Amino acid sequence: MLAANHPLAGIAARVNAGARLDEADGLALAASHDLPLLGLLAHQARERRHGDRVYYNVNRHINPTNVCYVGCELCAYADDPNAPGTWSYTPQECVDLARRDWSPDVTEFHIVGGLHPRWKFDTYLDILRALKQAFPTVHLKAFTMVEIDFLAKLAKLSVEATIARLREAGLDSCPGGGAEIFHPEIRRQIASRKMSGERWLEVAGIVHRSGLKSNCTMLFGHLEEPRHWVDHLLRLRALQDETGGFQCFIPLAFHPANTKFAQLPGPTLIQKLKVIALSRLLLDNIPHVKAYWVMLGREAAQLALRYGADDLDGTVTDERVTLAAGGTAGVGMTVVEIEAFIRGVGLTPVRRDTLYNPLPVPDDAGAPEASRS
Repeated sequence: MLAANHPLAGIAARVNAGARLDEADGLALAASHDLPLLGLLAHQARERRHGDRVYYNVNRHINPTNVCYVGCELCAYADDPNAPGTWSYTPQECVDLARRDWSPDVTEFHIVGGLHPRWKFDTYLDILRALKQAFPTVHLKAFTMVEIDFLAKLAKLSVEATIARLREAGLDSCPGGGAEIFHPEIRRQIASRKMSGERWLEVAGIVHRSGLKSNCTMLFGHLEEPRHWVDHLLRLRALQDETGGFQCFIPLAFHPANTKFAQLPGPTLIQKLKVIALSRLLLDNIPHVKAYWVMLGREAAQLALRYGADDLDGTVTDERVTLAAGGTAGVGMTVVEIEAFIRGVGLTPVRRDTLYNPLPVPDDAGAPEASRS
């Protein structure tokens, strides 16, 4: 029990009662230096939903191109079509890349890339078709809200019609990238040429109403302040009240290397844990909060499992977005590593598919993944 005069006593009581927190509560939590209490409250909230379970999947990342006409200030990944080191894979090359890292227990391909100024809409459709034909049982989680909005313009179709075409080609759900920070005073500094936060939310609503699930994200640890976290989270919560389409919220730790903000240090461990905890406490209607180990770093992600997170993403092979920005968490974890990682903080690993249906662990799960390819 907290002392009645503790500044977070009222919030703690509301959390214990399962009551919804408001903006003032969020601002108080974001300003608090009582990190152990934030972790305790957030872990209580996640235990109420998930017990001691921590979810992961066996997935592969496919980045069809790093060519992008937008040129966001925060990005180290996208590049000019004529710059050295760019790539633009054909549909068959995407299949070949996927096959290189594929094993029979892979359930998801996570597909994001740049907004290529020279590709046609059919190229994106053909990538989906080729992957679905080659791997019919693998879930294709592809194209952020930014990409879908771009594809609609490219196809000269409504967003609704664009989504219908993508679904026909094999799209199963959408990732949550491109949200960055919704507040315009920060967004215009870090992603001045990207769609507005309002438009991101509008497209996400259309995606959900089409019958697709998606994730959602927030990029933190750059120019924003804690009040911008609260604003962002409450906008996501409001849309979730309307559509119920978000499966998982993913706080993305900013990696400044090779961006226009290379002089910034990136988020501290305290910021990482505070954002995870705040996310779980405010997003009472989004089922899962992910400790995305690729961007948080492995040690911070493991701690985050005790600060409100209940998901780790997956084994993740060949992820290039964070790598381009100086990410050092490593590329890929085996099933054995990820399960030991979860048990290391006293929690129980649960293998899942993209829609969070639990999956059995095969008898050969202790073997290196490469030997099961």
